[in-house]
Amino acid sequence: MWENDLWKYCSTRQCNDFLLSFKLLGDTVWPEKKQLACLYALSNNAEKHYKQIKIKKSDGSMRHILTPDPLLKYVQRNILRRVLYGMPVSDHATAYREGISIVDNAAVHTGQKQILKMDITRFFDHIFFPAIYGGVFHANIFPPGTAALLTYLCTYCSYLPQGAPTSAAISNLIMRPFDTDMADWCARRHVRYTRYCDDMTFSGDFDAVAVEHKVRELLGSMGFSVNKGKTKLLSSDTRQIVTGIVVNVKPQVSRAYRRRLRQEVFYCEKYGVFSHLDWRRDHIRATDYASAIRYLNSLLGKINYVLQVNARDAAFIKAKTAISRIRDALESRMREEEAGSAAIDIN
Repeated sequence: MWENDLWKYCSTRQCNDFLLSFKLLGDTVWPEKKQLACLYALSNNAEKHYKQIKIKKSDGSMRHILTPDPLLKYVQRNILRRVLYGMPVSDHATAYREGISIVDNAAVHTGQKQILKMDITRFFDHIFFPAIYGGVFHANIFPPGTAALLTYLCTYCSYLPQGAPTSAAISNLIMRPFDTDMADWCARRHVRYTRYCDDMTFSGDFDAVAVEHKVRELLGSMGFSVNKGKTKLLSSDTRQIVTGIVVNVKPQVSRAYRRRLRQEVFYCEKYGVFSHLDWRRDHIRATDYASAIRYLNSLLGKINYVLQVNARDAAFIKAKTAISRIRDALESRMREEEAGSAAIDIN
């Protein structure tokens, strides 16, 4: 019955104390019995705590996201912080890791003869309860009852829901054996490999057919399959894009994206942000500082993205200074007018 001899010597009370030590409900004043009742009720009815939302993808199709309600989301975030963080993942997994970004994922593949990109079909949907129970909350660390409860709290209808705070970290833990085997196989053939969630990237001078065959073999053994429509082989004489970043010579945001962004910055500087937004038909009033500031902050976010990819881009270093100055001036003017209005109200 017991998957690990360690836990057969522990009483129910000790197992419950182990679960409660994670403080999944935070620093609550509830008695332990009530905390346990809440967690077990939540795990037994987890499906009722989700709602489905649809997000339109760039190709026009819809992505279905399952989002947990505030209570379940709070518990899942505590599982993420207090249980999952610190569990080892592969260095080749570049998504959902603190301090690692899409830039790090792309930079590995800069200046390579060819790049092979492959995608896992319905990635989260094919990570099921048994794999999570045995592969993440395994018996070397967790009592069986605690492992089952944590798995139920992180799944929807026995699979990993895209939209739960815990799903990304769990996916990296589940994929660790694949990442290790794939990276070792690639290293022996001088192939560079990274995985960003369900996007796998290989680069170098290699036999693409052999790589594809190995990927399908390893994924198939785990119950996954390759999305054939998203498999692409890019040679160095074409534009090589990895997680949205051009990597032919150096990591760089696409020329079209930078050109559009420079245009918006130029119009804001030359005509003023309100005139520019009016030309864009945003139709905001000349006194609607809040909307203008939101737009400028959005613009700064895009500029920061460009600089994250290439910190030495002089044009966007200058653009960041200019847009920050315009935003700061608007914020100052808004505060002055609000202070003036408040003074009038008092009088």
